[in-house]
Amino acid sequence: MTTHELRQAYLRFFEERGHAIVPSASLVPDNDPTTLFTGSGMQPMVPYLLGEPHPLGTRIADSQKCFRSQDIEEVGDNRHTTFFEMLGNWSLGDYFKREQISWMFAFLTERVGLDPARLYVTVFRGSPARGIPRDEESVGYWQAAFATASIDAKAVDFPERDGMGEGRIFYYDERKNWWSRAGVPENMPVGEPGGPDTEMFWDFGPERELHQASVWKDEPCHVNCDCGRFLEIGNNVFMEYVRASDGFAKLPQQNVDFGGGLERLAAALADDPDVFCIDAFDGPRAVVESLSRLKYGKHAEHTRTFRIILDHLRAAVFLIGDGVFPSNKDQGYFVRRLIRRAVRCAAKLGIQEPVGASVGEAVVETYAVAYPSLSEGRARIAAELSQEEEKFRRSLEKGEREFEKMLAVSERVTGEQAFVLYTTYGFPLELTEEMVQEKGYAIDKEAFQAEFRKHQELSRSGSEQKFAGGLADHSAETTRLHTATHLLNQALRAVLGPHVFQRGSNITRERLRFDFSHPEKLTSEQLAAVEDWVNDIIRRDLPVHYEILGLDEAKARGAIGVFDDKYAQLGDKIKVYFVGDVAAGTYASSEVCGGPHVERTGELGGFKIAKEEAVAAGIRRIKAVLVSIA
Repeated sequence: MTTHELRQAYLRFFEERGHAIVPSASLVPDNDPTTLFTGSGMQPMVPYLLGEPHPLGTRIADSQKCFRSQDIEEVGDNRHTTFFEMLGNWSLGDYFKREQISWMFAFLTERVGLDPARLYVTVFRGSPARGIPRDEESVGYWQAAFATASIDAKAVDFPERDGMGEGRIFYYDERKNWWSRAGVPENMPVGEPGGPDTEMFWDFGPERELHQASVWKDEPCHVNCDCGRFLEIGNNVFMEYVRASDGFAKLPQQNVDFGGGLERLAAALADDPDVFCIDAFDGPRAVVESLSRLKYGKHAEHTRTFRIILDHLRAAVFLIGDGVFPSNKDQGYFVRRLIRRAVRCAAKLGIQEPVGASVGEAVVETYAVAYPSLSEGRARIAAELSQEEEKFRRSLEKGEREFEKMLAVSERVTGEQAFVLYTTYGFPLELTEEMVQEKGYAIDKEAFQAEFRKHQELSRSGSEQKFAGGLADHSAETTRLHTATHLLNQALRAVLGPHVFQRGSNITRERLRFDFSHPEKLTSEQLAAVEDWVNDIIRRDLPVHYEILGLDEAKARGAIGVFDDKYAQLGDKIKVYFVGDVAAGTYASSEVCGGPHVERTGELGGFKIAKEEAVAAGIRRIKAVLVSIA
């Protein structure tokens, strides 16, 4: 079973059990200011986990594209990747623990064919102080599932120093078996959903136990240790709690949120702990082998470098495919960082030829069937990879020479020197830090960061009102600006042409920011025309409403949205907001959106463009405000 066959087998399994199969959301989240990227399968599902009805019902499944920028430093071992696919299925107040556990056991052992004797499970130990009980119910269902394979699954509390003993099911505390986007319960903000989980692990066998480092030889082995023997392949979250101001409360409904790493499951199926050996990396890996004249896995000193190239360029392809282009800000900064780190690693392997576009093409070819938009955008993806690599290669050798001079003088890099490497030679600050560490020297990290912050706005978490593709909150002010953003989108298309499409937005109580596709700076006449168009709609005090429509009907009624990727497989229902006369059937704006919006455009007051600027090649940004009209 290939990785793509594995994905399809999973989706088919849950479709047979009444789940609506939805396509992956974009790697750039909509209406979520808490993060720059979609980093988990549940992220787009949060409104529905909190109780909002999903247009397709109470049973949903997908394979979600994910990118975790915080994992960049982890890449190089045999299991971490920045980009991955998360298989997911959700029960939104429908089935719960019994069905989920029995189905997952059947999927893994019967549909996929994994040996049940090599599966291990962890469950939540409970938190009496928070009023959250020990999850003995899940243990019972797991024991019943293992019994169908004639396995007596003993459940034991895991004392961290005693190893596994004869256990098959292990109780861990909230550090291991509680899931929320914020991590452990004490880190959860008010309103954040979460719950106990039960995780599944594949055992690669005792012979794998010490493969990473001899440091583990005196440590007790258990399913959650770091020796490399066990690999987590799936996580059933029983999301029934929400953080309240005085502790934890029950959500209105009991939810199931399953997430399983597609690449990790493929590695388990291949019985090889190295995820970079799965078939999804075959094409890109062959390109790097050909260019470097080295065989992956045959030279231990090059293995980590190989993995960084493969991971980073695959991630860059998917990010560019979702409209994130290399730049010095926000999401684009991470694309630039990925590409440039991969180019430096290619140079370390002795590769002199361009590597980005050729590896990128192999990635596109690998995923073209599952993600047709990559194939459709292959020319743009290749161009962005080539352009960024060319920029960096021109200065890489000179920058490395300058770096060596810096270290020779003081055995450290100051903040000022780090900034010189960034501005003059295009070295992302994390790349300079990595180079210093490779030499065994220290880095003046505080000055490094301080100097950089003086000159460059850089977002790591998206939580400080930087561009995050979403709403800061659902206040009245933000809601008014959200509706104004829809009008702005339509005004730009009316004034500039149908080539204009949204490429991101960020809305706070004070202003809106809207990124859109357009090749050149807007003239003062064009800006005035856009303002006039929006203000005319506001003055007409048109009604705003939404309808749940089928895809074909939404298109027929002029709704705009990225249908091909995000909605093509929905087949059933999507939410469309209309601005205009319902009786007459004429609309100033019709756009796929989750809301919220005002009821009439007259609530907006007056619309004023504050600034128009370039963001990246072919992408412009407008900042605008609403003003009171006497």
